[in-house]
Amino acid sequence: MSDEKIIDDEGNFHAQDEAVDLSGTIAEGWIALALFWLLGLTVFYQFVTRYVMNDSAAWTEEVARYMLIGVVFVGAAIGVSKNLAIQVDFFYRYLPAAVGRWMSRSVDVLRIAFFAAAVVMTVQMMLKIGNQTRMTIVDAPMNIVYAVCLFGFAAMCWRSIQVARIHWRRGYSVLEKPESTLDDR
Repeated sequence: MSDEKIIDDEGNFHAQDEAVDLSGTIAEGWIALALFWLLGLTVFYQFVTRYVMNDSAAWTEEVARYMLIGVVFVGAAIGVSKNLAIQVDFFYRYLPAAVGRWMSRSVDVLRIAFFAAAVVMTVQMMLKIGNQTRMTIVDAPMNIVYAVCLFGFAAMCWRSIQVARIHWRRGYSVLEKPESTLDDR
């Protein structure tokens, strides 16, 4: 910690921001950010047409809803890659280390299986509905929305595999040692 004062003797405020490092941002994070900005622009356009021009663009509400779905499904891969899922580590404190290790590995396998199953079921649903089901206002197939969800599930499955490999390589997971992070090697 430095001895530099935030407020000097004359009452002037002095603060310096830390350098921002975006090099660790995963590809899905940038895609989610782009979708978020497109969502923001769409909602802004909706606001302008509704309250400024008094002639609301009908397509904006539907498109904004689907963009929000995209932000959630693609952005969820960020949380998976950082292993930020809600977890209960209470029992791991009281279990023998070997039991905790196998339970932790089971959690990794079940997470991968869940996302892999979601990928398979999304593909099956997309094949079943085909391009016949259309969006309500915009004349486009609903499979576009489902394809974004499929991409999100596939990204979450891939990131789950990466997290499991990190856990297995270093010999423990966050469940076993809650004070650790994925960056601990």
